[in-house]
Amino acid sequence: MKPILKIGDNCWKISPVTTSGLLVDGRDYYRAFYHAARSAERYIAISGWQFDSNVALLRGADAQAAGEEASLLSFLNGLCEKKPELRVFILAWDFSFVYGFDREWFLHWYVHWMTHESLKFSFDRAAVYDGSHHQKFVVIDGKIAFVGGLDLCSSRWDERDHRVENPLRVNSDGSPYRSFHDLQSYHVGPVARELAGLFKARWKIANGEDPDLPAEPADGRTELTPTLPLGAQRVAISRTHHCAVCGGDKTFREIRQLFLDAIDAAEHLIYIENQYFSSEALYKGLLHRMANQKRSPLEIVLMIAKDAEGLLEQLSIGIAQNRIVRGLQQAARDNGHHLGIYYPASVAADGTELPTYIHSKCLLVDDRFLSVGSANMNNRSMGYDTELNVSWEAKRDDRELAHSIANVRVDLLAEHSGRSDDQARQALSRIEGLVEHLSQLANGKSSRLRHHPLESISEEYQWVTTVLPDGLPFDSERSEEAYEKMATKEDSFFSRGVMSLKSWLLNSD
Repeated sequence: MKPILKIGDNCWKISPVTTSGLLVDGRDYYRAFYHAARSAERYIAISGWQFDSNVALLRGADAQAAGEEASLLSFLNGLCEKKPELRVFILAWDFSFVYGFDREWFLHWYVHWMTHESLKFSFDRAAVYDGSHHQKFVVIDGKIAFVGGLDLCSSRWDERDHRVENPLRVNSDGSPYRSFHDLQSYHVGPVARELAGLFKARWKIANGEDPDLPAEPADGRTELTPTLPLGAQRVAISRTHHCAVCGGDKTFREIRQLFLDAIDAAEHLIYIENQYFSSEALYKGLLHRMANQKRSPLEIVLMIAKDAEGLLEQLSIGIAQNRIVRGLQQAARDNGHHLGIYYPASVAADGTELPTYIHSKCLLVDDRFLSVGSANMNNRSMGYDTELNVSWEAKRDDRELAHSIANVRVDLLAEHSGRSDDQARQALSRIEGLVEHLSQLANGKSSRLRHHPLESISEEYQWVTTVLPDGLPFDSERSEEAYEKMATKEDSFFSRGVMSLKSWLLNSD
């Protein structure tokens, strides 16, 4: 059982924590953020991929208990008005036009002109063309931090039962949205100051000035209600960071190396939840581990979204993902491993299936290692989008942490399968035969678990695979590779198009 975490190689720092754990799905995270923010005295620093000013942090019984729904911007503005010493900083990706229909175009101006002067909002332009800032983390007073896959925006809040009919699962305009699953971690202790330093560096590069984030944490205690506590004393921080983001001359791909090291270290189990699985590096890492006949067979569970989120994702990531997961299936069969690929869904009274969209980014190995964060298992997240993950690793004698990591896996599988009674959890806790057990659940009608169809693109776009068998080149580890792939081959689809255009222009003369 070789160690996985290595500072300077696959993680930036390993920092002490007094409390740490997971908040599962939007309701638990939004509620925890609300209560932590209310206790803030000095600062709230928020970094994200997307924000929506009117997203309700509290709904239903939570809103009744608090006496408010607490829409994001008005809630933060109210805190600034009540607490003269409080400063709020919001750092958002300056999004691509591709996502323009889903964003608030004038949010920056609105915050500047219509809110308290202590509430600061800034767009952060990506360091490389076609890159995005994808880190989702919050630091409050240097004493508490949240890190994971959830943004404070529309279409994210959901409850853990993911029922078909949920009147609370609506956006501010009353429009319903699909069932949504994600993970956010929480941390109390010195690690929050390390993350504050990361935010401070990002803010300075984006704005040319240091935000006012006091180095010493504020006094007082913040009580959180965790979904899944982790008995940890330390947590590791790993990044994908382009050199321009860091303000230096080195690009960090710690998350990529972390995932490869964790896969290689696996002896019995690899459990993955992710929005995508299209990373060529991770694919090769899994193939390499499975091909080693001298090591024990693995139980490999891959929980991914049934469908790619949009047309661009379907025609780029979706096509590559289909090829990769089929390759994994063949490798598992050839080398005696057990691989199961699933998605969860609920069923309406009329029999209509409602898949739960998997947006979480989780890697768990042998019930002793767990990593959660913003990094998708695609090429962009491994290469040049900014990403942030936190990880826990149980040493051989750390039974408390190992037990809590195992409980995370069982609890998540209980949610996805819809089986949470003691007998079901006992069956889910066993590693040996896990894939066979999950597949039996997926074969039946009484479970939420489904076998993944391994087709992430709609039928009307299947023709694209004949022209571009690897999909549109928008998911590479380096931004320039996308355009190199289109242009370097004389007989490539892109090159033929350029030559045709050139010929047409010459003939038109």
